Amino acid sequence: MIDPWHVPLLNTVILVTSSITVTFAHNALKKDNRGGIKLWLLITILLGLVFVYFQALEYAEAYNELGLTLHAGIYGATFFILTGFHGMHVTLGTLMLIIIWLRILKGHFDSEKHFGFEAVAWYWHFVDVVWIGLFLFVYVF
Repeated sequence: MIDPWHVPLLNTVILVTSSITVTFAHNALKKDNRGGIKLWLLITILLGLVFVYFQALEYAEAYNELGLTLHAGIYGATFFILTGFHGMHVTLGTLMLIIIWLRILKGHFDSEKHFGFEAVAWYWHFVDVVWIGLFLFVYVF
């Protein structure tokens, strides 16, 4: 089994932090603080990319050092399917955040009209909450 108190815990901290930064970005947008939203959303994007990077490192370690594969029993299959599916959603969410950030650079949202931003932020929060469940189910218990 993978030690939950190293990379998985770090990734949990990264995603929880990214939920905070996307909330800061949303608050900046509601106050028409263009500099704030650009900064906080960029930090959120970078945190998403760092999460995916650490997940890739974890996969390499699990496969190469622990011999964990999809065919290594129920834990291997559960680990790769659940965390892989989640990682795909983080990747998709990061891509959506990048698109929203590019739109913000072009001035597409304001304090009153920004549903596109909110929809992506809701998605991001959902992905973060799902990770907390996965962290507990796949790594801790």
